[in-house]
Amino acid sequence: MKQLKIVILLFLLMPCLLQAAEFPFNFTDSTGKEVNLAKQPSRVVSLVPSVTEMLLRLGASDSVVGITYHSVLPSQAAGKEIVGGFFEPNLDSIAALKPDVIFYDAIQKNVLPRFEGKVTLVQLSTRSIAASYADIELLSHIFSKQERGAAIIAEEKRQLAVMAQKVSKIPARNKKRVMRFMGRDKIMAPGDDSFQNDYIRAAGGIAPSFGRTGNILSVTLKEWQEFNPQVLYACGGDRQIIPLLNQPGWRDVDAVRNKQILFFPCDLTCRASTHPGYFTSWLSARIYGAEYGDPQNYVLPEQVVSRKSIALDLPYVAKAEVISSDIKDFRNKTLALSFKQPMTIVSTLAGQRSGITTVANHYFPPPSWGLGHEQGLSPLRATTLSVLGLKDNSTAMLFTGADIDNLALVKKSYKDMEVTALVTAGVLGNAVRMSADTGSFYEPDQVGRHKKPGTINILLLSNMKLSPRAMTRAIISATEGKTAALQDMDIRSSYSRHTNQATGTGTDNIIVVEGTGMAIDASGGHSKMGELMASAVYDGVQQAVLKQNGVISKRPIFQRLKERKISLQAICNDFSSKNKASHLRQKLEALLLQAQYANFLKAIMAISDDYEKGLVEDLSSVDLWCQAVATDIASRPVTINDKGLSGLTPVLRKGLAALLTGASSQGS
Repeated sequence: MKQLKIVILLFLLMPCLLQAAEFPFNFTDSTGKEVNLAKQPSRVVSLVPSVTEMLLRLGASDSVVGITYHSVLPSQAAGKEIVGGFFEPNLDSIAALKPDVIFYDAIQKNVLPRFEGKVTLVQLSTRSIAASYADIELLSHIFSKQERGAAIIAEEKRQLAVMAQKVSKIPARNKKRVMRFMGRDKIMAPGDDSFQNDYIRAAGGIAPSFGRTGNILSVTLKEWQEFNPQVLYACGGDRQIIPLLNQPGWRDVDAVRNKQILFFPCDLTCRASTHPGYFTSWLSARIYGAEYGDPQNYVLPEQVVSRKSIALDLPYVAKAEVISSDIKDFRNKTLALSFKQPMTIVSTLAGQRSGITTVANHYFPPPSWGLGHEQGLSPLRATTLSVLGLKDNSTAMLFTGADIDNLALVKKSYKDMEVTALVTAGVLGNAVRMSADTGSFYEPDQVGRHKKPGTINILLLSNMKLSPRAMTRAIISATEGKTAALQDMDIRSSYSRHTNQATGTGTDNIIVVEGTGMAIDASGGHSKMGELMASAVYDGVQQAVLKQNGVISKRPIFQRLKERKISLQAICNDFSSKNKASHLRQKLEALLLQAQYANFLKAIMAISDDYEKGLVEDLSSVDLWCQAVATDIASRPVTINDKGLSGLTPVLRKGLAALLTGASSQGS
């Protein structure tokens, strides 16, 4: 009730909050405490991922000096100082940043005793979609970002309104029982008051009501069977609970029997922040795919809604723009380059084509992915061209799941020669290492016939006229630049992440444009044109990956462990007794905040890759190093124990065992 009153109060204050920020500023946080800010905060530590996301999306990045490693997106999180994990942040790391405001969560019980009375402490517990709007409004006022805050809220409300219209067309008898399931060793779910049930209802589903409140609660077998979920959804980190769903009783519900178990990115499922419309649209489209794909249920006209020009200085380009459109009720975005005269292009999606007056890279968002895949590429292309008013015989188009807003545009030059690469890239869900990972599409059997859209897409243009040979050779130069970028960033294969770096995403595409000007016949590795192409693509891929996935080369060791699906809590659970595992995880996090131990583990990762390739054969020096590290941490000689660390490569197991043994031996 107290939280509801706070939300209502903040909504009443909204007209005032949209005015220019005035300090001192007073407000009430989620605990009911009055907070007084004498001036706009300039050194903020955010220990709450939902608040971090709000601050960064609002454009207050310069004020945020510290975050937890659980905050990866939006991309502005990259490079921020890490102060530990969400559950038990490192107090000394926080203090070292000299914050003037700390945003914290009720679960972080050690924060209050350390900082109360010394630093302004603010708790914002966002437990509903309405509360997320109120928090965005509040933060936008505090950091003088009212216009940006209003735009974020307006877009989320727009998506929710469209979805409400769509699900209103579904008869009540066809509405599905949907449950967000959680847990590790037992089935759990959000309480009745959780924003996660808000999401289900907004998506048109029927949420469970267990008569209990809270962030997470245990679900009994009786409750499970009585609700009988027809659809289950979870974040990717909950996949390990799947074996429990196969046990007698638990498997006897419709969702498990019909294999209606959905997984989404944890950054979307586990927090109420700046994405309720986006995520619930995606959830709703997965629940009601057939209804969403039926043209009779569309509520928006399929049309262009806006155009935004892009500066692109090439003599043969008449216009470069990003076109926003509504297709199948979802907001699509297209990067389109129109030429002054017809061009020949080479496309890895469509081969060599002549008479092309427009090249494009088209983004259709996650909620429409299933609809597009079911539709197939040709109808998808025809629909998109029709909405954009482009002709099939004169348009070369790529398709992507990476947002065009995260486009990287890179230009490289040498004397009179210039190359421009326009790149979109997403690498966290579909990255592969060619020659090592297994392909699932087999043409004769038509397995996987619904091909995925490109994930790293490149438009490559020059101010020179490329011969047919130069255009096709450019594909190799660009591909080598792309792969070099991924390997230098240590992007992992999604299918063999412990052992392999990725070479691409498996669905990458490129268009090379003929261009005009001086004739060029060479674009290989020993030519200046090839050098410029590879260099532009290299920079473009790294910039696009940062914008889309928030990944940079010099990212925290916590993020690199996550990319390998190595959970600190899970390995501590395996290594230690249950009642000591959380304390051990806290010790391990503290160690990895220290550069010497973080870099030790990074080096272990590099050695592991080389060992798996056979480039390193004798691990005796690794054993000596690991022993020295464990002894240094424990401050006494110890015997390294690697029990429970299964599923890791031999070298990774040695390195993590050294850290865990040293940490568990501290003070004993």
